[in-house]
Amino acid sequence: MSGALRSEPGGRTNREADRGDGGGSSSLIVVYLATLRRRPLLRMWGYGMAFFGMRFDFRNPSFAGTTMTERYREGIAMAEWADRHSFVTLVLSEHHGSSDGYLPSALPMAAAIAARTTNIGLRISAVVAPLHDPLRLAEDAAVVDLISGGRLDLILVNGYVEAEFETFGVPMNERAKRTRLAVETLRSAWTGDTFEYEGRTARITPTPERTNGPTLSLGGSTQKAAERAARIADGFAPSLPEHWDWYRDERLALGHPDPGPNVGVTLGDFYLAEDVEKGWDEVGKYFLHETNAYGQWMQDAGLPGMYRIAKDVDEVRERGMYRVITPDEMVAELNAAGPFAFVLFHPLLGGIPPDSAWRALRLFEQDVLGQLAG
Repeated sequence: MSGALRSEPGGRTNREADRGDGGGSSSLIVVYLATLRRRPLLRMWGYGMAFFGMRFDFRNPSFAGTTMTERYREGIAMAEWADRHSFVTLVLSEHHGSSDGYLPSALPMAAAIAARTTNIGLRISAVVAPLHDPLRLAEDAAVVDLISGGRLDLILVNGYVEAEFETFGVPMNERAKRTRLAVETLRSAWTGDTFEYEGRTARITPTPERTNGPTLSLGGSTQKAAERAARIADGFAPSLPEHWDWYRDERLALGHPDPGPNVGVTLGDFYLAEDVEKGWDEVGKYFLHETNAYGQWMQDAGLPGMYRIAKDVDEVRERGMYRVITPDEMVAELNAAGPFAFVLFHPLLGGIPPDSAWRALRLFEQDVLGQLAG
């Protein structure tokens, strides 16, 4: 990803240092600033100024041989592990009605993780805003923010999977309007004051931990989406790196400070293994599942993206988007990247079984962190 945090398929996000009327510093700088508020500076320097995040969407294809209960339980335990190891962000993604059980309710999962962690930031990337009642979304997000002590951030998107809209009875041609309404409603709701909502008086309590509530960014893959984010949101999560320029240009045209370039993830979509070939044998089919599942959604919607349907694991490997790397290779890449390198782990990517995911995380703990600290 081009931004600091995984978002919608191919999406990239920024973590804003402060709430405002939109925009902020480039993504890795604000990740750093956010981390300073949560972790001792000396400990970060002990990791050579590399930053780490973790993402879950909890896909569970039938061939993985795991139950959803097991996957949820182990994912929460991995979030605890990430928190203990000074990871700066935990990203949860949302889709509905997926045959592989893709996480449909990200805020309840965020609440579970918030209750088991202390410092790691929690980001929902992304909430399919048109499918949510804005008042209930405001309540649920406020509760999660309170449980977490103010660690929640939200990215809202219009959505693009037609079957999801059919399930919830929401017209797709109302997507943008409903997303704008969600942003307006959340901001009004989180003040704790009464406000007008669709012709009636509403009030949402309790208010979030943070004044004005979680940051609200917008995601998208069109120029209109980027310009909308520049006008009404705290940030933008583009589906492809080049889409950031639309957002940046609009921010400047509106007279706001330059949000800077869309600095990205140093390392993502990978599996850590001592033996690369054995690693591909172990997780290649899960890489294939993810790119095909996302690729089909993107193809059906006629949207551009980094995910494309592949015929087999060999084709996935040849494209180079997904990788199996050794601990030494990871250390070398992070050292070459220099300060502010950012790694986004997706331990259960595509349905990788928890046992395999834990093996990779322990390898990182034992063979990577020590070298970075040294």
